[in-house]
Amino acid sequence: MTAPSTDPTLDVVAIGNAIVDVLAHADDAFITAEGMTKGSMQLMFSPAEADALYAKMGPGTEASGGSAANTVAGIAALGGKTGFIGQVAKDQLGEVFAHDIRATGVVFDTAAREGDPSTARCLILVTPDGQRTMNTFLGASQFLPAHALDRGLIESGAILYLEGYLWDPEEPRAAMRAAIDFARAAGRKVAFTLSDVFCISRHGDDFRQLLADGLVDILFANENELLALAETEDFQEALTRVSSSVPLLVVTRSEQGALAIGRGETATVAAEPIERVVDTTGAGDLFAAGFLHGQAQGLGLMASLRIGAICAAEIISHVGARPMVDLKALVAEKLGAAVA
Repeated sequence: MTAPSTDPTLDVVAIGNAIVDVLAHADDAFITAEGMTKGSMQLMFSPAEADALYAKMGPGTEASGGSAANTVAGIAALGGKTGFIGQVAKDQLGEVFAHDIRATGVVFDTAAREGDPSTARCLILVTPDGQRTMNTFLGASQFLPAHALDRGLIESGAILYLEGYLWDPEEPRAAMRAAIDFARAAGRKVAFTLSDVFCISRHGDDFRQLLADGLVDILFANENELLALAETEDFQEALTRVSSSVPLLVVTRSEQGALAIGRGETATVAAEPIERVVDTTGAGDLFAAGFLHGQAQGLGLMASLRIGAICAAEIISHVGARPMVDLKALVAEKLGAAVA
């Protein structure tokens, strides 16, 4: 990696799906009747399919989402400086997304796309145990072209953060490869989240090659994603395999907490206690927000993990993937102002 010509002005710049979430409660019977796998994400390939499911859902709540967008919004809520690159359409949902992310303080200047398809939406069914089952119509987000990238914005971030969800369509996959080149040429770090086991089932070889080529500095995974990437059912073996191929590996394990391996050390943190899990939507996104914020502030692995755990706990205590309290104040209260 070459030395940066100028110091970064933003902590994290992310590229991901620009999505508006529609959240509604549902019981397990509905999930089964619709042929869904509880707790997973599946794609819908047409507006008609999305409309049909939406018509069957109960009362819903709309909120801007998208995995990487949630992460940079979380970092901004912690007091960090962030930017986002993602494709919306010139429609009402596109305006909602743009307004919401800018309102959090995130820099977002990607031009809206004319014509069909519409802005992406994710229909999220939350069961009584707090598990979320996501049904995503990617819409305009899957047509992010490389020429829409703001190279200056990418180079302004200390860390470029990419989501595995966006690796599926060909056009944004090419855009993310170009973004990695821009970031590394500027001496920036690249962070990547595996997003979902289904992403690994489709693009695992690509992800493994990114690691083998030394193009990823920080890798985020949950336990199931780690096992899928390592192609083993043994957790310790998976840790050994994957951690040997990336400078910093961060793994979340739901109620078992999280761990990070890198820089010659292994750090673990317990899950932050909460009264009740309401909705797990965005838990991994906000964990990544807390961890990356800690790293951007020069904190160690343990402190960064703890901030991630605090942010994740706040998110799963209510419906929706964006914070409902002052995250910066919450972290300061739990860890002390010097750490926050």
